[in-house]
Amino acid sequence: MKKRDQSDTKSNAPRFAEERQLRIANELRELGRVEVAELAERFQVSEDSIRRDLRSLASRGLVVKTHGGAVAVQPAAMPLEQRASVLPAAKRRIALAAASLVQPHQTLFIDGGTTALALARELRESGSPRPLTVVTHALDVATVMADDPNVRLVLAGGSWLREQRVFYGEQSGATLRAFRADIAFLGACALHPRMGITAVDAGEASSKRAMIEGAVRRVVLSDASKLDTVAPHAVASLSELDLVISDAKPDWLAEQVRVELV
Repeated sequence: MKKRDQSDTKSNAPRFAEERQLRIANELRELGRVEVAELAERFQVSEDSIRRDLRSLASRGLVVKTHGGAVAVQPAAMPLEQRASVLPAAKRRIALAAASLVQPHQTLFIDGGTTALALARELRESGSPRPLTVVTHALDVATVMADDPNVRLVLAGGSWLREQRVFYGEQSGATLRAFRADIAFLGACALHPRMGITAVDAGEASSKRAMIEGAVRRVVLSDASKLDTVAPHAVASLSELDLVISDAKPDWLAEQVRVELV
């Protein structure tokens, strides 16, 4: 196990459980595992408090508890229903920031995934910019926008990827490539300093790539659980992005792309 830098001082210990849990989640992404006793000493709380923190993180699918600690899990590999429970408050903040970028008469690519779906729900709210054209391969995004008379909806159908709840393949790709968008809002399966954006499924990666190539502005929506992780299929380098909206801003990301911290 990689050792945590002991220069972390007790004066920096978080005061609230939510902040402490975010610190623990970040550490898990960096180190792969944590130990209850060490965290309790560093954060100046009881071991029972740390165990409650780990139970809370486990209930959101972020960790697997072990004897004396916890190990990290990969959210990108989870089913969509389980991923929806990971950092929901952060996803809402990301969605609100993303929605603020949208202007009337724009054409948008909206990707699949739980954070992109949160964006679609924000754009469905009263007072959101209209009219819009929304092009998506995500069935849940299309369902959210389907009955809005001021939204021109284009669903890029094709083969059905059940785990991610998106369409993919030749037909879907042809539809996406036929459009040019003002903004592509991309969900991130994983973001890594060297590997860039990667995806769990090859078909999903191809769809993301088509959106990137067809958009004037490329915006990635990523909660902290996706940062510094890698999935099997390449999508794009960080240099191809215009903005990442996230609840974390590690140095390696901010050095390569503009990051809006929420």
